[in-house]
Amino acid sequence: MSPFAILILAVGMSVDALIASVGRGAAIARPNLGTALRTGIVFGVVEAITPLVGWLLGIAASQFVQAVDHWIAFGLLAAVGGRMALHAIRRPDDAVAAARHGGFGTLLATAIGTSLDAMAVGVSLAFLDVNIVVIAIAIGLATTVMSTGGILAGRFVGQRFGRYAEIAGGIALIGLGVMILVEHLSA
Repeated sequence: MSPFAILILAVGMSVDALIASVGRGAAIARPNLGTALRTGIVFGVVEAITPLVGWLLGIAASQFVQAVDHWIAFGLLAAVGGRMALHAIRRPDDAVAAARHGGFGTLLATAIGTSLDAMAVGVSLAFLDVNIVVIAIAIGLATTVMSTGGILAGRFVGQRFGRYAEIAGGIALIGLGVMILVEHLSA
């Protein structure tokens, strides 16, 4: 997987966490840098772990599906990306601002909830010749940076741009799935 594809994947996987952190930032009267960093680190660590878990699950099943692995990768990425884009389109306008600042348990539950799609992508990556550690680190770093910024920007951008970022992230994941499919079918 090229560095550009890894970057697109990392940013695409981080969009859910960005949206959640913008919502959390919008719900906090004056988010400070400490709160933003704590949120970014929690989101980033969880988002880095889940593709590894998915990858391990995919490796366990890979010997049974090698002939169609590129179709599975495409299907999973297209489904995750499509779900992200449709969710953003169908979401009521006040849904992002509805998030409320809670304790660490709420933060961790939100991080896990936003990272489940990264686990599905990890499963699809098990069928490809990729360095999962590099990809997991890239996803974790992108999520940390984007979530930290999301908290700080939340009070300024709130609902206005969150929907568009989520749609763009969904389209990027679908595009990545198409790239993988085209690469394998043309080889």
